[in-house]
Amino acid sequence: MTEVGLIKRGTGQIADKVAERIERLILDGVLKVGQALPSERRLVEKLQCSRSALREGLRILRGRGVVETEHGRGTFVADLHKAAAATPMMHLFSSQTRTIYDLLEVRALLEGESARLAAIRATDVDRLLITQCYEAMLAAHENPEAHDPREHARLDHDFHRAISEASHNPVLVHTLESLSELMLSTVFASVNNLYFRPAQKRQIDRQHTKLYHAVIEQTPEQAQRAAREHINSVRDNLQEIEQEEQRLVRATMRLNGW
Repeated sequence: MTEVGLIKRGTGQIADKVAERIERLILDGVLKVGQALPSERRLVEKLQCSRSALREGLRILRGRGVVETEHGRGTFVADLHKAAAATPMMHLFSSQTRTIYDLLEVRALLEGESARLAAIRATDVDRLLITQCYEAMLAAHENPEAHDPREHARLDHDFHRAISEASHNPVLVHTLESLSELMLSTVFASVNNLYFRPAQKRQIDRQHTKLYHAVIEQTPEQAQRAAREHINSVRDNLQEIEQEEQRLVRATMRLNGW
């Protein structure tokens, strides 16, 4: 039943449907964390409801912690992962550097599947958004001095996130998003340690290109394999760097007579 048909019902029922519709827009990634909701007039038009039903629907969402209203600024999508990120377990994950390899294992599994689904389900709009992220990432790579490592990491993360959103599996997307800060830490580690090593940088570029074309050309098995190979390669390279550093420490200790 459309929102137009719902207008004939009581305001409370319409408000519940308004809240449900806005939640669906958030779940589908149409409205993102921190994004301002459209104006009241535009929401009334889009949802085909009364102003009173809209206001009641937003009140319901505020009570659930889904949206936040700031006086003079408007209503915004709340940070839905803030509570999860603050748990003691998430603190342990982020504070222990060795968990980066555990996280990369999870990334290989989840992003491999999201790439496979994206190759099957992506719409023309999804492919356009993926292309925009891919081209922005390439442009930054061509002039690395113009961007700091965190900016490179953000662009890299945006590319992978655009692919996950094209999977059209909200649970998968939000599972990845709930790990976004930890995910970003692995991407930053990759950028900080690998982008400035020519051989590894060329390898990453080739892997991103392979992943991009597999998704755009709608070849799901190749997309899954490309995503997994890319992340597993990052893991292997980071482990090799860590081992190199440990060998250097041991050699220096022997040189100093320890």
